[in-house]
Amino acid sequence: MWTRPPTRRRLLVGLDLSAAFDTINHDVLISRLESQFGTDSGASSWLRSYLTDRQQFVKLGDHSSTATQCASGVPQGSVLGPLLFTAYVSPVRELIESHGVSYHYYADDTQLLVAMNVTDAGPALERLANCSTAVRLWFLRNDLQLNADKYEVVILDTAPQLQSAANIREVEVAGSRLQVAPKLKSLGVTIDSHLRFDCHAKEVAKRATTIHAPCVTCVLC
Repeated sequence: MWTRPPTRRRLLVGLDLSAAFDTINHDVLISRLESQFGTDSGASSWLRSYLTDRQQFVKLGDHSSTATQCASGVPQGSVLGPLLFTAYVSPVRELIESHGVSYHYYADDTQLLVAMNVTDAGPALERLANCSTAVRLWFLRNDLQLNADKYEVVILDTAPQLQSAANIREVEVAGSRLQVAPKLKSLGVTIDSHLRFDCHAKEVAKRATTIHAPCVTCVLC
């Protein structure tokens, strides 16, 4: 006798890291590149030279602060920056998979995805809570800090199924209670609960048709 499998909705969580590119530990990064990606001593020396002995300062008009040494981090806006950061956080994928949670990440943008039974979402939500807490602790041990104020949660499903999920209003993520939202933004793309991308199309059209008049500040810059 054939029985229809239980309907499953998806819950998507967007995580955010605070100043992620600035806190990369150089020694840990080089060690990880050698042990997990097979970087040889010559390439490691080149990368260490690229990362270290950098300075930074703040400039306002004709005034500049004293230059200080950058003890950590990878250069933002560089070609290698996102690649090196992705290599640095690569072990977190095994941690996420061990909790039975799907994931996607690019550089410092991380998403967790779990499938929930319509009739019993409890096990999936518990799995997500445990996984996200473990991820937060892993980031802390690797000098990275999740920004709880920028977590986002959305449930993905059809309109009828979303109505039946109306009782799921809050979700525990990395020790924080989050309100379920109708949409979230990831890498500049607005993902709505129905995956229709109407909201994203409207935002793109709005940006494309908005004409900014030049201002004094812009001209001076």
